[in-house]
Amino acid sequence: MDNYKIIKKIGEGTFSEVTRVQNLKDGKHYACKTMKQSINSLEQAHNLREVQAMKRLSLHPNILQLHEVIFDRDTRTLSLICELMEMNVYELIRGRQYPLSESKVKNYMYQLCKALDHMHSNGIFHRDVKPENILIKHDLLKLADFGSSRSVYCKPPHTEYISTRWYRAPECLLTDGYYSLKMDTWSAGCVFFEILSLKPLFPGTNEVDQVSKIHDVLGTPDCMVLQKFKQSRVMPFDFLPRKGCGLSQLIPRCSAPSLSLLYQMLAYDPDERISPRTALQHTCFRELRLSERRALGLHRTIGVVEDSNSMTPGSVEQFWRNTRQGRRQQLKHVAEPLSRYVLPRYPVELPKLNVAAPTPKVPYPVSSLPALAIPHQGLLPAITSKKCHSRSMKPREEPHRSTLKSYYMPTLERKGGGY
Repeated sequence: MDNYKIIKKIGEGTFSEVTRVQNLKDGKHYACKTMKQSINSLEQAHNLREVQAMKRLSLHPNILQLHEVIFDRDTRTLSLICELMEMNVYELIRGRQYPLSESKVKNYMYQLCKALDHMHSNGIFHRDVKPENILIKHDLLKLADFGSSRSVYCKPPHTEYISTRWYRAPECLLTDGYYSLKMDTWSAGCVFFEILSLKPLFPGTNEVDQVSKIHDVLGTPDCMVLQKFKQSRVMPFDFLPRKGCGLSQLIPRCSAPSLSLLYQMLAYDPDERISPRTALQHTCFRELRLSERRALGLHRTIGVVEDSNSMTPGSVEQFWRNTRQGRRQQLKHVAEPLSRYVLPRYPVELPKLNVAAPTPKVPYPVSSLPALAIPHQGLLPAITSKKCHSRSMKPREEPHRSTLKSYYMPTLERKGGGY
């Protein structure tokens, strides 16, 4: 930590303390997360789940980036130097009198689903998704705090008391550790509701009260779902049938697409719960997907225009292969300097070649034609084949020059009286 200067304390949790530090070399500010647990060696530090997860998930725009791992041998403390964000979601909504606009909430949830999808596709699930672990800076959302993360390939049972109670999925409450990565989707749904309404969805005081509050809103599940949970539970449990009030009464101003996604994220049965990847394709995020595609297309177009002078023949060919019909009119000024490298895919007039014509009495030799001057190369074997249009083995006579004229007239320049 000799290269960093501590500015102020940002926050403190059960297992760590977060401070704002400044790098003395470049003057940049970072967030320093110092673990309260003692570490024996640098190798042990690199083997921690949080460090391993952040290394594997690096370079994603919605995952907090790890810059440096510092191990102090004298004090046996481990510090993680991460990028500095402005605030977390809890600080964003705390004390607000009016909720955020639904479009901004959708933008945050779209980024959160991207982060979870990236985690799950890399074999990790978070297990502690909550507003305090979701950071924001200039409307850019990043998921943080991977100390509770776990590999999706580990067989259950897992640790029972892992996530924060208010955001704990029913399978975490009603089984002895038999849960999977779908618990992250449930927690994200609770965060979704909390940002929309500025209040937690299931603020239970204990586990029994937590289950009761879930049933107050969603109702008691089907007997088949409860039987599935009972198979993974030593202690028996049973619930009186109850019909929940529903989410629409709690957030009456919520749009139908957002409400639909919220219900799918908060499905009681984890097998019926939507995955983050499927949630990204939901109707709720349709406008965000379209704007993202437009921005990506504009970025590619600008990049092509700026780099058109430094293109190589290979990159030019790839450019024409990837260019869509809709952008051809916008890139006409790019096509002209690139035409000397590759033939464009849209119809153009072939260049005229100055080929000396033979005497009229001798048929034009096919072998002397350049490859570029043959617009229908697939027809060439049909003209010169010995078995073409005939069952006999006799070689077919050379085609008349009038036949060749019909094929190659557009590519030859008239010389004198012949072709």
